[in-house]
Amino acid sequence: MIETLEKPTRSDTSLRIQRVTSKKELQLFIDFPHELYRYDDNYVPELFIAQRDMLSWNKHPFHEHSVVQLFLAYRHDTVVGRIAAINNNNHNTFNNALDGFFGFYDCINDKDVSDALLNAATSWLKGHGLKTIIGPVNFSTNETCGLLIEGFDTAPVIMMTYNRPYYIDLLESAGLREKVTLLAWKITVNALDDKPYRLMPMLKERLAKRDITIRRVNMKKYKEEVKKIHEVYNNAWNENLGFVPMTEKEFDYLANDMKLIMDPDFCLVAEQNGKAIGFALCIPDMNQVFIKIKRGRLLPSGIFKLLFNRKKVKAVRVIALGVLEPYRKMGIEACFYGELIQRSWQKGIEFAEASWILEHNDLMNKALKHINADPYKRYRIYEKSL
Repeated sequence: MIETLEKPTRSDTSLRIQRVTSKKELQLFIDFPHELYRYDDNYVPELFIAQRDMLSWNKHPFHEHSVVQLFLAYRHDTVVGRIAAINNNNHNTFNNALDGFFGFYDCINDKDVSDALLNAATSWLKGHGLKTIIGPVNFSTNETCGLLIEGFDTAPVIMMTYNRPYYIDLLESAGLREKVTLLAWKITVNALDDKPYRLMPMLKERLAKRDITIRRVNMKKYKEEVKKIHEVYNNAWNENLGFVPMTEKEFDYLANDMKLIMDPDFCLVAEQNGKAIGFALCIPDMNQVFIKIKRGRLLPSGIFKLLFNRKKVKAVRVIALGVLEPYRKMGIEACFYGELIQRSWQKGIEFAEASWILEHNDLMNKALKHINADPYKRYRIYEKSL
């Protein structure tokens, strides 16, 4: 049975908001952006199977500790928008907060539709005793998040969001205000300042005296490596705004997805006497392939596009680079950059995106500026009291 949550307004009796309660509605929820962005050359469809599993309570480990409710907006019988209301219990426990989130927000350029979607999410979050709505976040800052506010002229790289400029007005007209701004830095390999590469031998020698080494991930012992990196991840980023530790199951789920596209030459681990103290992860920008896969379906022909084109990818995303607090500013970060620069040259990589970086993270932003990187995209996470 479909439950109608929003009564039609007097001005638009055709508009209604409904909970997603069936597999058919889930498919409509996943496919709506394909229709919305059909004629947008920069739109990259998410893989259907990945989105389906993420949004299914019995597939993704996020649902073991938290609750998600999906909504669709209809005008007559046509889907015109979607949104997810998210009660992230682990976030609220870790941060001693009562925050609610919204994500998977897509909407036609219509304030009535957008407001109805946000009202449905807000009502649901209030019903769970939450005091703030934050987003867009899909499901947390450990996954894709943020609204694109600058840099609409190019396609997003892998695991980064994309939206039309009018989304900004729709959210801000509903009273949502900036919580934090995130930066994406474009690093053109041929324009790099190669100082980290030139300093790398000296820095490695200095680190060796402290029994610190840097190596690539060992794919033959992948499970062991993932466990080590998980411990670093949950400790190196714990002071970031909105951070929430990933459970072992969540991290394993993400690691298994990464394994399918990972180039081990771009996954580095820093160790001291066998203990992981930092890691850097770059992944190929598979969006250069996914953009050609119609509606995110791997079958019947999408799988061949994926297999035949993955070696043509000439860009990477620096998705994570972190060092445990006691080991920072010792040269490990510079060695990570130096290694990644060297491997990029060797593999013919044309550019990398470092994302996302908090706008107020002066240490990271200054380091990127010093190697001639360009902050070419900006994203924003909004908030509003309930």
